[in-house]
Amino acid sequence: MRLTRYTDYALRTLLYLGANEPRQSSIAEIARAYGISENHLTKVVHQLGRLGLVRTIRGRGGGLHLARPPGEIVIGAVVRLTEEDLALVACFGDGGCAITQACRLRRALTEALNAFLAVLDGYTLADLLAGGAAPDLARLLGLPGPGGERVGA
Repeated sequence: MRLTRYTDYALRTLLYLGANEPRQSSIAEIARAYGISENHLTKVVHQLGRLGLVRTIRGRGGGLHLARPPGEIVIGAVVRLTEEDLALVACFGDGGCAITQACRLRRALTEALNAFLAVLDGYTLADLLAGGAAPDLARLLGLPGPGGERVGA
């Protein structure tokens, strides 16, 4: 299984915002830090805003913040909300298969997908930022340290 770039960017955006709290961020900063397309990231951030995960403030002095505490953002839920299609094989969707009536692969793959999502449901954004991870991420992303100085990049 491979997550889409869209979901990858959504998760990276949430990590960036979490590591940069309480400061606000911009799409341009996030795109620059990860070396990704601003245009694509704009679409991702728009959806994260509609989903209530990111708060966007327009205009001069505007920016992005997490809309909820990191402990309330469940990674499995983010994946479900941002992945267009979690169908691992054609028989999960509308596409038929010649062996559907006798096949047990679908059941095994459904069980595997459920296990994958259950593991992600056990993690929140706070878990991914805990234990010194947030300062390490901030350093790697070139975010300002507690005193406002840039700590990396």
